[in-house]
Amino acid sequence: MKKKLLPISLCAVCAVVITVSFGFRCGSPTTVQERVIKITARKFDFSPAEITVKKGEVVVLEITSSDRVHGFNLPDFKLSSEIKPGEVTRLRLTPGKPGQFVFSCNVFCGSGHEDMAGTLTVTE
Repeated sequence: MKKKLLPISLCAVCAVVITVSFGFRCGSPTTVQERVIKITARKFDFSPAEITVKKGEVVVLEITSSDRVHGFNLPDFKLSSEIKPGEVTRLRLTPGKPGQFVFSCNVFCGSGHEDMAGTLTVTE
C-alpha cells in the first residue's frame, strides 16, 4: 500500500528551518535595556559629577569633552578611556556591587586636574 504525501508549501518549510536554525521565539523580546548616561568632561570637572545607578543595571556612559583631551578612570570597575573633543566615548558597565565609587580624569589637563573627579553611587 502506497502512502500519500501531504503537500507542504516551501514557505512553511523555510519558516521551520529558520526558526530551528536561529532560535527565533514568539513572545516578548529578550533584549536587555541599556540606560544611557551622558557625561561632559571639561576643565576641571565632569557634568554630572554625581551619578546613581542600580546594582545589576546595564549602563552605557556616553562621555564627551567640550574643550580638550581628558581621561575617564573608574578603577573599581576597571573602566578607563581617553576622551577626545568632538567624539563620543561609550563605556558599558553592569555594576555588581553596591557602594560609592570615585571616577576621575587620568589625563593631565592643567592646574586643577587633581580636582577633576566624580562619584558613581550603586544602590541595591
